Amino acid sequence: MPASAGGASVMAWNVFRFCTALKGLGFLMILLVLGVVGVTYYAVVVTNYVPALVHAGGLDSLVSVGVLILFHALLVMLLWSYFSCVFTDPGGVPPNWRPNVDEEAGEADVLNASEFSRLEPHSSGHKIRYCRKCGNFKPPRCHHCSVCGRCILKMDHHCVWVVNCVGALNYKYFLLFLFYTFLETTLVTLSLLPNFLGFFTDQEIHISPASLATTFMAFVLNLAFALSILGFLIMHISLVAANTTTIEAYEKRSSPKRCYDLGRMKNFQQNVNSLPHDNFYYLVNQVFGTDTAYWFLPGYTDEDKHRMPCLQGLEYPLRPDFNSEVS
Repeated sequence: MPASAGGASVMAWNVFRFCTALKGLGFLMILLVLGVVGVTYYAVVVTNYVPALVHAGGLDSLVSVGVLILFHALLVMLLWSYFSCVFTDPGGVPPNWRPNVDEEAGEADVLNASEFSRLEPHSSGHKIRYCRKCGNFKPPRCHHCSVCGRCILKMDHHCVWVVNCVGALNYKYFLLFLFYTFLETTLVTLSLLPNFLGFFTDQEIHISPASLATTFMAFVLNLAFALSILGFLIMHISLVAANTTTIEAYEKRSSPKRCYDLGRMKNFQQNVNSLPHDNFYYLVNQVFGTDTAYWFLPGYTDEDKHRMPCLQGLEYPLRPDFNSEVS
């Protein structure tokens, strides 16, 4: 990414930006994800449920059909959400972006970096922030990622599992990846449980030792992922409910005012009647979009893409009482 002359020398000494080992680890994580998917697919489909569908009859065949359909549906959604998060840019600061000193008057800020230290919070109550590594002003909720070597809009964290930052433009995809992974790993754990228990008992198992070992491995891996992802999923649901990010949650001691917390339901989908009709943020959904039919799909409607300033990552609605708190 190009940087200003003032920030070039700083960026040149950014160890993380040029740490190929760390970035290589991320691509190994993608291979690990695909490897776990491959082992799981072999254990569930090839080893257990397709043979059961072919050779069993009656209720067992119906159960096999149900498991296979649900397994493949969740797998498609999991991989769709995962690669959407991997390949979607989380959002960077537009070139030559400047904050507005007086948003109500429409006066655009034309200040340079040397004037930054003298700036007061502008009319929205936000402090004007400047990244000395990138040499650019920082929009609200924007943070610099040392691994990516640039500022990320509404940065939540850098995730090595997706070889990408999780930010304004791909946070929904990350949440859906967690959601569908939890459902898939839970389904696999439950569907392989009988054979896993049979491994420790005298129960007769009609599969080869190699297939049994694969089933055992797939069960343990999916159980571990299901339990760990459940914790992450609960954490991120609570963050969305409070309209905050992982970074902001860790910063709350220094920034105790939760200025973006509009109330639990409005954080998921903002009510048009909750804000003045001339406010730019009406009909805005903070994360999932205004069309509920798209809430469980890794994408947005074209209409949402054009009228969601939060999706653009540059401006966010504040609590109605925030300006009075900071004044």
